[in-house]
Amino acid sequence: MEWEIKHFRDLSSEELYNILKLRSEIFVVEQQCVYLDCDDKDKVSIQLFKKNHKGDVVASVRILPKGISYTEPSIGRVVVRKDYRGKGIASRMMKAAIDYIKREFNDSPIRISAQLHLLEFYKSVGFQPVSEPYLEDNIRHIEMLHR
Repeated sequence: MEWEIKHFRDLSSEELYNILKLRSEIFVVEQQCVYLDCDDKDKVSIQLFKKNHKGDVVASVRILPKGISYTEPSIGRVVVRKDYRGKGIASRMMKAAIDYIKREFNDSPIRISAQLHLLEFYKSVGFQPVSEPYLEDNIRHIEMLHR
């Protein structure tokens, strides 16, 4: 399974559907978080994702250029399908996203809004907290930077 990186405009309708479906399965169903996933930011984003041998998307992040969510480039909507967790996919995916931003945007730092319970995971891939915890969509978050 190789990483695929595509601008929104280059995604097939099947790829877009599968990315949104996975995000809905994780954020809306599993985490019971009611929020508007289709926030128009995907239209200017780059999707980094992995498919299994059946063509199902099993992991995905969106990469946003600077000026969309923050003054810095950012990574968001980080998801790994439940049956693929614990295999290092999330770490490899974040590292691939960080490498893409550094290579294509020539920018640093990278800002994220991380769910607080994943603080140690994001620290393990080089992010450091830069805010106090706050509530977003009824889940505690913290802003983090990768320098």
